[in-house]
Amino acid sequence: MADVFSTSDSPVPGRGAPEGGSAQQHRDAAPRAARVAVVTVSDTRTTETDTSGQYLMAELRVAGHDVVAYRIVKDDAVEIRSALVQFSREAQIVLSSGGTGITGRDVTVPVVESLLTKPIPGFGELFRMLSYQQVGGAAMLSRAVGGLCRGAVIFAMPGSLNAVKTAWEGILRDELPHLIFELERHGQPGVPVTGAEPAPAEPAPLARVTLERLPLSPLPGGFPAAGTGGGAAAGLGRHKKGDGPL
Repeated sequence: MADVFSTSDSPVPGRGAPEGGSAQQHRDAAPRAARVAVVTVSDTRTTETDTSGQYLMAELRVAGHDVVAYRIVKDDAVEIRSALVQFSREAQIVLSSGGTGITGRDVTVPVVESLLTKPIPGFGELFRMLSYQQVGGAAMLSRAVGGLCRGAVIFAMPGSLNAVKTAWEGILRDELPHLIFELERHGQPGVPVTGAEPAPAEPAPLARVTLERLPLSPLPGGFPAAGTGGGAAAGLGRHKKGDGPL
C-alpha cells in the first residue's frame, strides 16, 4: 500500500522496500518552501497583541516558507469560514489559532470540520499528548483539529502562545515539507494540478435540423378549381343576384 511506510531508510525485513518509500525519503524529495496562510481567531486581539500569529509568521519565515496571507477574525462562524475558504485557495497550508475550546464563543472547530474532505486525526491526538505532559488532564479541553480542505491542509490549534509553540515545535515545523509532498504527489480529487491549465472543453456539436414538407390535407369538398379565388367561398359557390336574400 502506498500510504504505509517505514520510518527507517532500511527495507522492512522480509518485505523489501515499501512501495511508498520512507518518511525521510519523502522529506528529502519534498519542496523546501510552502505557501502558508495564518489566521488568528479572537474577539480582542490586534496585530500588535497577536503574539501567537506573530510567532507563527516569524517561525515560518525563518524556516524559509512563504507567508502568503494573515488575518485576525472574530469568534464568528461566518468570518472564520470566509477566511479559511479564501486562504485554502491561496495557500498549501493554513494555520489557525484560537477558538478550539468549549466555551460558548469557541466555534472554530465545527467550522473547520465542515470544510474537511480528509481529516488528519493524528494532529489533534499528538497535540493533546504533548499538552498532557505540560498541563495534565486539562489537555482534554483542547479540540485541536487538522485535515485537508481540497488542495490545502488546515490546522486549527488553541490561541495561547504556549499552545501554538507546542504545535509548531512538536509537530508541524519538521513535517510541513513532508505534508506538501503527500498533498501533491498524487493530486487531490477535483483539484487541478499546480501550474496546469485546464484543457478547454470541446464545443458541443451543432444539432442538424431537417425541415420536412408535410402533405396538404384536402379541404371538405375537394380543392377549389383554378380561378375560383379559393377560400371558403370556393367551396360554397358564389352568391348570384336573384338567389334570394342573404
